[in-house]
Amino acid sequence: MRIGFFDSGIGGITVLHQALKYLPNEDYIFYADTFHVPYGEKSKEEVREYIFNAVDFIANQGVKALVIACNTATSIAVKDLRKKYDFPVLGIEPAVKPAVHYCEGKQKKVLVLATNLTLKEEKFHNLVKSIDHHDIVESLPLPGLVEFAENFEFREEIVVPYLREKLGSLDLEQYGTIVLGCTHFPYFENSIKKLFPEEVDIISGSIGTAKNLSRILKARNQINDGTGDIVYFKSGYKVEDKNSLSNYKRLLVMLDELQLLSPKL
Repeated sequence: MRIGFFDSGIGGITVLHQALKYLPNEDYIFYADTFHVPYGEKSKEEVREYIFNAVDFIANQGVKALVIACNTATSIAVKDLRKKYDFPVLGIEPAVKPAVHYCEGKQKKVLVLATNLTLKEEKFHNLVKSIDHHDIVESLPLPGLVEFAENFEFREEIVVPYLREKLGSLDLEQYGTIVLGCTHFPYFENSIKKLFPEEVDIISGSIGTAKNLSRILKARNQINDGTGDIVYFKSGYKVEDKNSLSNYKRLLVMLDELQLLSPKL
């Protein structure tokens, strides 16, 4: 059986990219709800309906585990999804905990970049409250990055001016770690780096999610000897056109290149 990955769009490929490193011989389903992206600017009730419709479809394909590779969808629905399905359902959340532990000793702040809906959710506020005992975590919504990614617009000459405008009111020297709290954001790591001091680290929750997926499948004795095959769906329709499949491969290559540049906490 395959492992399912779900996101509102192509952001979840950044999480799938990590899973392929830890579980290269598994076969995968990647479902992007591109008809309804972006989730971060819609109402909670609307997004919940999209999520459950998508996961029902994925479950009917036959999966042994599902990764909700979307911070917004995780914050809204992961608990209820776990109650409904009998296979493991993993979510992703902003990597605030390692960022706070790292920055406390350096007397620096943490900046969480995410969507509006993720930052508004109680799940995020509870996470920060449980960890941030010295009031060093700040956040900023960057919905434009989701739109750029979905339009395959990664050119720095387009992205950097947007980031410079959104970050303009902040003192960028005060941050020690930038947390990418949306799975679309790792595509723009190089553009983000250009605006912050060289020593600032940029992290996401993708690695932790991939490690947890591997641990769970091993504990359940469900590791398969597959081929690393990936079947892609867009809002319930199988992706078969060569242009779209080529674009997905292009994203995985881009992430390989970024991984070579990324510092690790």
